[in-house]
Amino acid sequence: MSLDIWLSIKVDTGGDEPYDLELFSGNITHNLTLMASKAGIYDSLWHPYNLTDDGSFPHARELIVPLEKGLKKLKENPGHYRRFNSSTGWGVYEDFVPFVERVLNSCKEHPKAIVRNSI
Repeated sequence: MSLDIWLSIKVDTGGDEPYDLELFSGNITHNLTLMASKAGIYDSLWHPYNLTDDGSFPHARELIVPLEKGLKKLKENPGHYRRFNSSTGWGVYEDFVPFVERVLNSCKEHPKAIVRNSI
């Protein structure tokens, strides 16, 4: 099982309904939920709608600060976070940090995009 996360934006292409344009997508194993939780970014990735008052999916700009803080924690103490590596090898620090970096960079590139996920 895994987390799918993507950034999209509605674009008026002249049709009856706006087109949902995907700007970024990523996938990571659920085996990293404990590591994400310990770094303070579980909700930002697995439940981003918890970051909004009305339970809607947030704009990418709303994930920038939490992801920056979590990434800083991960990078400042890799030994601590490696303790939460999956014993199966599916879900390790070395995969999670680049994933968080990609999501964060995409949020910075597309701050008006909507963050959605599937778990």
